Amino acid sequence: MLADNILFIDAEAMVIDKPSGLPVDPPRDGSISLENHLQSLTFGFKRWPMAVHRLDRDTSGCLLLARTPKAHTRFQHAFEAGTVEKTYLAVIEGAPEEDQGLIDMPLGKRSTREEGWRMTRDPAGKPARTHWQVVDRQGARTMLLLRPETGRTHQIRVHAAEGLGFPIVGDPVYGKGGEPMLLHAWKLVVPRVSKPPITAEAPLPERFARAGFGVPATIDAA
Repeated sequence: MLADNILFIDAEAMVIDKPSGLPVDPPRDGSISLENHLQSLTFGFKRWPMAVHRLDRDTSGCLLLARTPKAHTRFQHAFEAGTVEKTYLAVIEGAPEEDQGLIDMPLGKRSTREEGWRMTRDPAGKPARTHWQVVDRQGARTMLLLRPETGRTHQIRVHAAEGLGFPIVGDPVYGKGGEPMLLHAWKLVVPRVSKPPITAEAPLPERFARAGFGVPATIDAA
């Protein structure tokens, strides 16, 4: 039940900890999505809450829902203006030489009959920028803290695979797949004009611990 996954709630907003495997938009195959849970998230309101942004099906963590249409519009404008602070944790297949950096790589959509569609580096595509920092190294794998400035489709996944050259563990499109994808929307901060900001933090899922990674103490208190 997603009602047990509430990280923040007030009269205009709600942040849930979306589990990996749950798509935000209804899939073409008719399987369960966020929409099937919205009625259980009304908490006394007549309107169902509305997702303000998207997380990929296999990405877990902070997902903002608006509880009123006016709030939905305001929050969408905040995302479009780039004032929302998004922080992700991911484990990649490889070990970057540097400890931090900025990936500035425009993205465009490519579609082929063999592979279907995917995002890729495209000089004529939409701007996409992601700040990254190494927070843990375990053998041939590395945990990164990532702060995207923009919100392009599959941005972090493509930036890891093509920008850094190291795909996210378990990524079924840009990596080898074969195990759960280790990408988690860890923190979300949404500014508001007349109220304190919406602030939420989603606990690191068990699949990270099974892979040997936890939240490092150096950023746990950040």
